[in-house]
Amino acid sequence: MNAAGPVAAIDIGGTKIAGALVDAAGLLTRHTVVDTPATGTADEVMAAVARVADAVLRSAEGERVTAVGIGSAGPVDISRGSVSPVNIAGWRDFPLVERVRALPVVGGRRVVLGGDGVALAAAEHWLGAARPYSNALCMTVSTGVGGGLILGGAVYHGPTGNAGHIGHLSVAVDGESCPCGGRGCVETMASGPAIARRALSEGWDPPGADRSAKAVAAAARAGDPVALAAFDHAARALAAGVAATAALVEIEAVVVGGGVAKTGDLLLEPLRRHLKEYASLPFAAGVVVVPAQRGTDAGLIGAAHLARGASGDSAA
Repeated sequence: MNAAGPVAAIDIGGTKIAGALVDAAGLLTRHTVVDTPATGTADEVMAAVARVADAVLRSAEGERVTAVGIGSAGPVDISRGSVSPVNIAGWRDFPLVERVRALPVVGGRRVVLGGDGVALAAAEHWLGAARPYSNALCMTVSTGVGGGLILGGAVYHGPTGNAGHIGHLSVAVDGESCPCGGRGCVETMASGPAIARRALSEGWDPPGADRSAKAVAAAARAGDPVALAAFDHAARALAAGVAATAALVEIEAVVVGGGVAKTGDLLLEPLRRHLKEYASLPFAAGVVVVPAQRGTDAGLIGAAHLARGASGDSAA
């Protein structure tokens, strides 16, 4: 594969499906976004993916698009090319790579699948906040909580591509059930919807109809004690998950991105504070918390980088 040619990248989440061309320097063009029909059938979700692929690749006529990289909500199975996203009910063991490869607009190009958390880690380690570190956890805190690992200076996929999925690490043995089938998962306490649920259950009274985590954040900035406590509770769950990860694989840093992380110190300050409480062993106590740098484009940048790396043409 010619490393100078762009890669078509697709980022699949429970809310939106994005696509773009990504060049060898990580610059994006031909960006397109559609809503994810998350409650639709398997074919309806695939049709949305096809629309994105079509928009990106047809607009790239004359350019030497070398591959298609996909970052998908998980779990994924990169060995089989299939996905079973917790937040897309119609996709269970869905043969995504096979179906994308069969699209006429793909035209026989190589298709490479990665989990969205791993794609985030790839982007942040290549061009973002994880670049100085050989061992890091990169996590996204948004509608869900996901993550990926950098170990020994390289992205670590795990056998099926799900390593680092901190959102489904159990940190409360008597916690609430999670849609993944587990109990007490980080995601049940630290996602945007979880923060909003917590605030409402503790008596937060939103001034209008907006009951989202964004509204809770606005209330917290205004000093609402219930809203502040909801963010503190989320940060405590994240700290427990990060500390467990540090104890297992000795990470140096945790990079935090996603919509909820855009609240800045509302989340990061209590996360740093609680991490001191949970990560007390000497080899884990030095983990630093830094905000992600690649924003909403991280999934696309990372998916493209994974596709290049799969063919041995990854940029330094």
